[in-house]
Amino acid sequence: MVNDRAPGYGSLLAEVREAGLLRRRHGYYVAVITANLAVFAGAWVGFAFLGDTWWQLLIAALLAVVFAQLAFVGHDAGHKQIFRTRRPNDAVGVVHGGLVGMSYQWWIDGHNRHHANPNHEEHDPDLDIPALAFTSRQVRIKQGFLRWMAKNQAFLFFPLLTLEGLNLHISGIRAVWRGETKMRRLEGVLLTAHFAGYLTAVFLVLSPGLAVTFVVVHQALWGVYMGCSFAPNHKGMPTMTGRPVDFLHRQVLTSRNVRGGRVADFVLGGLNYQIEHHLFPNMPRPHLRRAQPIVERYCRRHEIPYVQTGLLHSYRQVLGHLHQLGAPLRAADHARGL
Repeated sequence: MVNDRAPGYGSLLAEVREAGLLRRRHGYYVAVITANLAVFAGAWVGFAFLGDTWWQLLIAALLAVVFAQLAFVGHDAGHKQIFRTRRPNDAVGVVHGGLVGMSYQWWIDGHNRHHANPNHEEHDPDLDIPALAFTSRQVRIKQGFLRWMAKNQAFLFFPLLTLEGLNLHISGIRAVWRGETKMRRLEGVLLTAHFAGYLTAVFLVLSPGLAVTFVVVHQALWGVYMGCSFAPNHKGMPTMTGRPVDFLHRQVLTSRNVRGGRVADFVLGGLNYQIEHHLFPNMPRPHLRRAQPIVERYCRRHEIPYVQTGLLHSYRQVLGHLHQLGAPLRAADHARGL
């Protein structure tokens, strides 16, 4: 929940609200959802017409992009960016989660906890990834194979992203199986229909070897796309421990914007305006671009560090941070002659 009483936040909120940037944009989302579903359906029609050919890997790449765009809409629905009330947003989110084979309810629960305490070492689930270490404390407690991974995590980061799609599938199935979602039966039906339809289509049309390759390419590219969309937002930014600071500073200091104009807006699903999104999570995606200069001016005026960089430079910052954290482990192994 947004804390309107946070020091300095109220006047910024009033300025954004006066600019009309919290109004819903139903027409925009109708257009986006219609376009996504049209491309999604067209990709599968193309898949059926192409038949058993290696050209299908182009369809796999296209579907990776479409899956990410569908997931972005689910993300917006989870923040009530589309409608003002929870129920219609949840309907959109659950359906989009079913289309890509993940549990919307499971994902949005963790994502909301991330929003409440971004980059907080104890409370942000996005920092609790066993294969990686995002803080010095996490580095120190790694043992065995996970220690080796932490030592080399900058080199392993992008290869690990190829597994993110699989992780989303498995985590969603586990959440539904354990009853950890509010719509267990509905999501269970949607996930079953997704995997049954997806695997039947792939193995019915393609030869076994090509079918397996199609699935691997599709899921790996989707995972990389999703990971590359979310990684620049907070990784490499300051982390917090103990009692959080006020809402305004907590959200701005731990977030990073990515420049790139309308191309970045489309490719990253609006997540490139991460500071504005964290300050106003229910702001419709197309309004984030207009809110950006307002927020930047406000932060400069109040001497609050406001970080904005290019996409490639953001990845360099992420990888540099991960490599730096692994340095003590590499030094220790070097000293032991390993």
